[in-house]
Amino acid sequence: MTQSSVDVRSLDVTRIRSDFPILRREVRPGIPLIYLDSTATSQKPEAVIRAMDEFYRQSNANIHRGIHVLAEESTAAYELAREKVAQFIGAPAARQIIFTRNTTEAINLVAYAWGRANLTAGGVGILTEMEHHSNLVPWHILAAEKNLRLEFIPVAPDGMLDLDEYRRLLDHQPKLVSFTHMSNVLGTITPAAEIIRLAHEAGAVTLLDGAQSVPHFPVNVQSLDVDFLAFSAHKMCGPTGIGVLYGRKSLLEAMPPFLGGGDMIKRVHLRSFAANDLPHKFEAGTPAIAEAIGLGAAIDYLTSVGMDAIAAHEQEIIAYALERLEEVPGVKVFGPSAEHKGGVAAFTFPGVHPHDVSQILDQAGIAVRAGHHCAQPLHEKYGIPATTRASFYLYNTSEEVDKLVEGLYKVKEVFGM
Repeated sequence: MTQSSVDVRSLDVTRIRSDFPILRREVRPGIPLIYLDSTATSQKPEAVIRAMDEFYRQSNANIHRGIHVLAEESTAAYELAREKVAQFIGAPAARQIIFTRNTTEAINLVAYAWGRANLTAGGVGILTEMEHHSNLVPWHILAAEKNLRLEFIPVAPDGMLDLDEYRRLLDHQPKLVSFTHMSNVLGTITPAAEIIRLAHEAGAVTLLDGAQSVPHFPVNVQSLDVDFLAFSAHKMCGPTGIGVLYGRKSLLEAMPPFLGGGDMIKRVHLRSFAANDLPHKFEAGTPAIAEAIGLGAAIDYLTSVGMDAIAAHEQEIIAYALERLEEVPGVKVFGPSAEHKGGVAAFTFPGVHPHDVSQILDQAGIAVRAGHHCAQPLHEKYGIPATTRASFYLYNTSEEVDKLVEGLYKVKEVFGM
C-alpha cells in the first residue's frame, strides 16, 4: 500500500484538529507533535479548557448548600453536567450518575459497597484475561477478604473472548460478571450485550468497564441492560480527576455508602447518621466541580461531532494502521482484525524493547506508550513483558500513521535490523 492511499474522510479532521490547542505544538524545534497515546489520556479541545476557565473566573463556589449567587450558579452547572452524562449514555435518570475520581474509583466503589454486602464466602466472580488492573485488583482484594473464587474468560488466539468457555463458567452460578467493553491493549470490542444477557440469565450482576468504549463509540446502558458502567472524563476529551459510575437504581439504593463525610449525609447525630438520597449518597466531600463542568463541555463537544462519525473515523484509521504496520518486517500486532477492534495497535519488534521503540519514535515527535499498559496478566499470557502501543482518536490522520511507520523503519535502522 502506498503512503496515504487511504484518505480518512469520516470527519473534517482538519477542522477538528484546530479545536485542540496542543496539536499545534512543536515538541522540538521543527518537529510537530504526533499524538498517538489517546488510550492513556485524550487531548482537550478549546471548548473544555474555556468552560473550566470561565467557571473559575465567573462562578467558583462550593455547591448544594450555599444560597448566594455564585453557589447557586456552581450547583446548577455541576448538576447540569450530571444531566448531560445521563443523556449521553442513555441512563433513565440523572440520579443514577455518580461522580467519582476516575474509572478505577468507580469500580472500587462497586467492589467495596456492593461487593462487600452481596458476595459471600465461596461465591464466584467472572472476569476476563484482558482486564485492566483496575478491574482486577479490587476483586482480588475482595476475594482475599471474603474467600471468593475468581474465574476468567479466556482470550482466544484471534484476540476475541472465548464465549463457549464463558458459557461453561456460568455453570458455577457466579454472583458477578465484570469485564471490559474494549481492551486497552488488544483493542478488542467485546460482545457486551450478549455477555450481559447470559450473565443475567445465570443470576449475576454485571459491571462494564467503559473507559475505552464510552469515548469512542455510542454506549447506551438501557440497550445493554448493564447493571453498572464505569468510565473516565480524561479519555473522552474531558479533564482528569473525574469519572462516572452509572448504576441500576435498585442496586444503588440498596448499597451502603462508600465514603463518609459532607454532602453524603441526610442528617448526623453524635451516635448515628442517615445517608443522603441518590446520587449524593456516594459523593462525600467537596467534589471536582470544575472537572464536572469540563466533562459536560466534553460531552457537548463529542455530541456535536457525532459519536457514530467518531467511531467510523477510528475504524478507517485502525484499518489503515494495521495494513501499514504489516509492511514493516518483524512487527507483530496483537489483537483481532480491524472490524473487531477500536483504534488501538499494540505491537512488538523482535529484539527491541518497547521502551527503546518509544524513545526513538519520540525523537520524531511521535507520542506512543510502552509497557504492560496496566494489563500485566494479558502480557504474561502472550509471554512478553511489554508492548509498544499506538492509539488513535478523532483528531488523528492517515498521514500520522505514515509518520509512525517511517519512525519504525528508523528503529530498524538504529538497531541494524
